[in-house]
Amino acid sequence: MQDLPLFPDLSGASVFITGGGSGIGAFLTEGFLRQGAKVAFVQRSDATGFCDEMEAATGQRPLFLPCDITDTPALQAAIAAAAAAHGPVTVLVNNAANDKRHATLEVTEEFWDWSQAINLKSYFFAAQAVIPGMVAAGGGSIVNFTSISYMMGNAGYPAYTTANSAINGMTRSLAREFGPSRIRVNALAPGWVLTQKQKDLWVTPEGLQAHLDRQCLSDPLEPADIVGGVLFLASRASKMMTGQALVIDGGVVVTG
Repeated sequence: MQDLPLFPDLSGASVFITGGGSGIGAFLTEGFLRQGAKVAFVQRSDATGFCDEMEAATGQRPLFLPCDITDTPALQAAIAAAAAAHGPVTVLVNNAANDKRHATLEVTEEFWDWSQAINLKSYFFAAQAVIPGMVAAGGGSIVNFTSISYMMGNAGYPAYTTANSAINGMTRSLAREFGPSRIRVNALAPGWVLTQKQKDLWVTPEGLQAHLDRQCLSDPLEPADIVGGVLFLASRASKMMTGQALVIDGGVVVTG
């Protein structure tokens, strides 16, 4: 991982990450561990080997809690277990998502509900679960991953882009509601990050080049490129930033 600045207030912080053992999430877990944070994360697949790797690389072992985030009681129980182990969660990163491709005319109600459960519902209920502890702790930071896909008006996964757009509305509402308790809620919208999953399922030379041609910066986005922005939003370096969407996409979309 590239060298990143240290944020002293993240040392010892109780951090909870959804999907923290693979893809972008794995890099986020490592990034927070290197800040000295106490990291807990959930995902469905076994992450014991990843935890071994992180302990060897950083000297700290993350707490892996197996969980299907579409199971709300299980997600809430995992957050409670993380708080019991590390203290009240003061940094929540809602990272887990699924951008499975689909055509509008083929979407069933079952698929729609599944997509929203992963990409939106779990974000809300994870936030709901950590907020009381953040209030008691005097504040906290919630980072909700969204995507530039809805900003671009992309076709090919309408249930996913719907959730992405809704995440921004939810982010703003939670920021307004819990700002008086010094809880900051921001969204982070990556561009096309070349995780191994993306390479295996969606990346073609032609498609990638067409996307890179739309970027201001011509380098492909890697998972490590997202870590610095999340650390910034989690730390007090961004203490007066809330209700915002930070875009890290190489300059595909322009906000403001």
